[in-house]
Amino acid sequence: MLFNFILFFLQIDIEEKIKNAPDKNYEIGVVIGTYLPFVLLAALAYFIYYKAKNRKDLED
Repeated sequence: MLFNFILFFLQIDIEEKIKNAPDKNYEIGVVIGTYLPFVLLAALAYFIYYKAKNRKDLED
């Protein structure tokens, strides 16, 4: 189910945007704007995992 949710957002037609781009700067912006949210979410997930793993109050 999560995989289908992610695939729904990945169906953005990047190739079409790049093909119709007015210049190289726009192409770079499209690529960064497409992948940056996923990179930030992965970094946030790792940060939360790291903090939860190293909690001192949950020691047995």
